[in-house]
Amino acid sequence: MIRKRAALFVVLFVLSGCGDYVLVPAQKPVSVARSALFVTPSQPWNRASAFAGKNAESWTLDGQSLNDLTFYGGIADGKTLFRDFDKRDRPLPRFSATMLAPDIAQLFESSYRVATGTSLFNIGRMEPAAFAGRAGFRFAYSFTLQGEEVQRSGEATGSVIDAKLYMVTFEAPTIHYFGSGLTAYRAVVGSASLAEAKPPK
Repeated sequence: MIRKRAALFVVLFVLSGCGDYVLVPAQKPVSVARSALFVTPSQPWNRASAFAGKNAESWTLDGQSLNDLTFYGGIADGKTLFRDFDKRDRPLPRFSATMLAPDIAQLFESSYRVATGTSLFNIGRMEPAAFAGRAGFRFAYSFTLQGEEVQRSGEATGSVIDAKLYMVTFEAPTIHYFGSGLTAYRAVVGSASLAEAKPPK
């Protein structure tokens, strides 16, 4: 039970006993993940008050167990995607600025596997995609948390800009919630911009 709750915290960023949210209004630019990444949502979202990492924050439409939109804002070389809860026995893998899209997908998968103990995680299709005005990537994924029967589907879109990883992910139960929230997620991704990004060389 303890591991299951820890897994839910890491993957869905739900803190035990803490369900505070702040409304994010539609059509207004907002900075996310304590970074230079800005998005303009097309509809209101609920922003979790608890951060799962220095540069990771989560939004939801209906509750984080039903849909979770997560921003990774400028993950630097040598840093983990989210907070490393058990550095001694189960250290999380770390981002490298030299990683290509397949490596980032593998980093994402490995981070979930280590954090949750699940063996049921799969990376699906991967393709090039624009992100924040730069060339980036998009990949699909699916997983089932240990001790649960609910299969969750997800999609990640991002880019490595100035040696830092910027990425937005969306995940929800495969049945109903993933499909119903996908358009809103993609609208957020499409609005992404980086205020302090340097021009490409």
